[in-house]
Amino acid sequence: ELEQALLDHRADLAVHSMKDLTTEFPPSLELSVITERGDPNDALVSNKFSKLNELPNGAVIGTSSLRRKSQLAHFFPNLMIKSLRGNLDTRLRKLDDGEYDAIILAVAGLKRLGLKERIAQVIPHSVMLPAIAQGAIGIETRFGDQDTLQWIQHLKHLMTERELRCERTVLSGLSGNCHVPISGFCFEKRGELHLEARIGDPDGTELLVAQQTGLLEEPEKLGKEVTSQLIKQGAAKILEEFRS
Repeated sequence: ELEQALLDHRADLAVHSMKDLTTEFPPSLELSVITERGDPNDALVSNKFSKLNELPNGAVIGTSSLRRKSQLAHFFPNLMIKSLRGNLDTRLRKLDDGEYDAIILAVAGLKRLGLKERIAQVIPHSVMLPAIAQGAIGIETRFGDQDTLQWIQHLKHLMTERELRCERTVLSGLSGNCHVPISGFCFEKRGELHLEARIGDPDGTELLVAQQTGLLEEPEKLGKEVTSQLIKQGAAKILEEFRS
């Protein structure tokens, strides 16, 4: 609907959460600006427990994300993972009504809505790697629309753009989307890009992990190298389950 509004000239720009954005665009539209990334992490939200490892056997934890479910099931097979849907307020209300012992939400979303105090734990990457491009905002415009571009160019953030180009190369290389349990996070450190990516079974029985370091100027190359590692480990077999 947003893209159709752009094509119909009913809108001049569309603002997206980058983690929900496909890697392909209609020929007449483009991703013009990626803004500075917010917090990319996932949060444990609970009224009873302050850390994941405090949840007892059989505790009910809510998430609608296959990526989160896959990693939770892999590292915490003792928990009962229950589907959780709805907007942020709905999900928090279900937690407060006692339907869940804890739920998993994006840190950036909670912070942007002024709900930082609901975060019990920022989950470490060793347990839960973020969704590709999580925490970043992208602006889509009509291709070559210089009148609109002049007003939004100052919002560009070069390092975030590089990091996301790297991560999204993994997503496109695995032909994935937000409905496949793929995770990835790239960050700059000491003048280099560091990338880790994962793909797993929804039930957590298998979790493939690949990581590598590359040049700042070659984010796509680093993404392709990490994708190749995952494919060699058997990523295609996991992806096949979602195509059948």
